[in-house]
Amino acid sequence: MKKLLTLVLALALVLSMCAISASAEELVDGKFAETKHITVEIYNRNNDGGTDPTNNVYTDYIKAGMLEKHNVEVEFVSIGRWTEVDDMNTALAAGDAPDVCVTYSYPTIQSYAGMGGIINLNDIGGKKLEEYKDILPNLWNLLGDFNIYYDQDPESGDLWAIEATLADNARINCFIRKDWLDKLGLALPTTEEEFHNCLVAFRDNAETLLGADADKMVPYSTSYDVAWRNDLLCVSYVPDEVKDEDLYINGFDDRHVLYPGYKEGVRVLNKWYNEGLVWKDFAEYASDSTHEDDMMKAGFVGAFMHNWDYPYRGGEDSIQANLQRNVGEDAAYIAVDSFVNNAGVHRKFLAPPIDRKVFFPATNDEPLASLLYVDFISDPETIAFLQLGKEGETYNAIEGGYEKIATTGDYLQNSLNNIDYTITVNGLYLGDATAVTTAMGYEKVDPELIKVANAAAKADGRVVATFNCGAIEAEQEYGTRLPEFRDSMLNKAVTASEADFDAVYDQGMQDYLDNGGQEIINERTEKIAQFYGYTAE
Repeated sequence: MKKLLTLVLALALVLSMCAISASAEELVDGKFAETKHITVEIYNRNNDGGTDPTNNVYTDYIKAGMLEKHNVEVEFVSIGRWTEVDDMNTALAAGDAPDVCVTYSYPTIQSYAGMGGIINLNDIGGKKLEEYKDILPNLWNLLGDFNIYYDQDPESGDLWAIEATLADNARINCFIRKDWLDKLGLALPTTEEEFHNCLVAFRDNAETLLGADADKMVPYSTSYDVAWRNDLLCVSYVPDEVKDEDLYINGFDDRHVLYPGYKEGVRVLNKWYNEGLVWKDFAEYASDSTHEDDMMKAGFVGAFMHNWDYPYRGGEDSIQANLQRNVGEDAAYIAVDSFVNNAGVHRKFLAPPIDRKVFFPATNDEPLASLLYVDFISDPETIAFLQLGKEGETYNAIEGGYEKIATTGDYLQNSLNNIDYTITVNGLYLGDATAVTTAMGYEKVDPELIKVANAAAKADGRVVATFNCGAIEAEQEYGTRLPEFRDSMLNKAVTASEADFDAVYDQGMQDYLDNGGQEIINERTEKIAQFYGYTAE
């Protein structure tokens, strides 16, 4: 079956290459003489009250712009956001993936590239991508060579995807109920010990804080995705002197679970769990559950870690807005920087300025039109409209930036800053107006809370150096399934008794390594030695 699939995909690739040779001849002042048609992936987040992601004012803007500028008709195809890897695998295998695809999972791309299922962007119509640079000015101005060639194979020169840029690499924050601290006479915690003491105080003063709802008290909440949701705690146990090369070798899992010292952070979380400080049912709810957010909105949760601005997202339905409606105007989550490593640094491992990966399946018979789409979506004017909407209806111009207005109906954005459409940039990209707009861009939220959160998320940040070692075959084979082993291992380790923690954690980590993790480590070790002469100690 795999051989048949490889043959089908390879044939589709050959046909698409033939098609672009003819298409390139048709461009006159950036437009095709004959109207082209392409399909574009768009995430469906199944938002309650959201708009149809394939048909709204933003898709209308893109369609009209592409037709006018390039004579290209655009059709959007819905892919589940939370099932994107499975959905994309199914679409690629069936040969009906959209012409322009986007994913967070590079192993998915590598896997299908190895079977001839992805177009090599450095061999479009016999030309390298750079030879199209003059008709893709917006793409190059936005991404530059670093992002465009980030995934280029150092030996073959094959380029299977373009990396979007991360305009703001603020990643994760720890949030705590400021009103609860004030009520108990506690200061904002600046160390792990102080943070722990706050959780204990929440637990021990549940009646004071929640009254008749004292039994609903959750001092600290997390989710089944333990590694993401407790990153700041866990990486505070990573030695500050660890080398970038070693972090590359062990850094294929973006949750940092293989970084040295990480286990000791999980041990702390296990201790908190056994002290009754952590939500006892966290492992029972999947990613599509709203139960945890509902607890936060109701005012039952004292602290948690999450995306850097998580409690402030969503306007009227944000955690912060609901919290104030349900508890009072003084109720608020504030970001705190409480976890210090062995060098006394509040370390955050921040992502390099890369984000989602944009690629074209071999079944794409209009790759030139697709490149022009990616360029159009990278135009600052396009980005500004998609991120801001319509002046007077979704935002107002203010000194130094823009203030968003509570939005419903047609102009509602299904994703923060409409990142599902701005596929080459994640984060506000408004030039000098970005900082003010970021602070003012959260409905029903004090701008000072946003400023504090953004600063905290990036303080003492470290971006691991980039090592281009080409495709890691073991990662292609095992990369998409390892997160399931990681999450299972960490869920069991956190909820184990303190006496059983080491045995449970070590067995789970061994399962993770035995199911492909060690093979990836071994191959990365070999590749970094080959291309950079580094030998792990």
